[in-house]
Amino acid sequence: MVLIIINIIFCIAFLAFAYVNLNDVDAALWVTIYMFAAVCCGLAAYGLYYPVIYLAAIAFYLVYAIILFFAKDGVRDWIVKYNRPSIVETMQAEKPYIEKTREFFGLLIVAGALAIDYFAL
Repeated sequence: MVLIIINIIFCIAFLAFAYVNLNDVDAALWVTIYMFAAVCCGLAAYGLYYPVIYLAAIAFYLVYAIILFFAKDGVRDWIVKYNRPSIVETMQAEKPYIEKTREFFGLLIVAGALAIDYFAL
C-alpha cells in the first residue's frame, strides 16, 4: 500500500516536472525523460512492473547524470569553480551552471524513484 502511494506521488510529480519543461529549449528530451518515469511509476502503482525497462532507464539516467556532472559549467564546476551558489533563487537559469546542475539533480530523483520500484517490487 505504501509503495502504491509513493508511486502515485512520483507519477504526479514527474508529470508536473514534464509540464514545467514544455517551454525549455530542449523540451523534447526532458519531457520525454519525465514522462517515461511518470508512466513507469503510474504502471507500478497499478501493479504492472517491467524490471528490464527499469534497469535500462536507470542506467540511461545515471550515465546522463555523470555526463552533466563533468560537463563544462556542469555540477563539478558549480561545486569547485563557483563555490555552490544557490540554484533555486529564480526560475531563470541566468548562470551557465544552473541548468546543468538542476538537470543533474532531476536525473538523480528520477533514477532514485525507479530504483525504489526496482528493488521494492
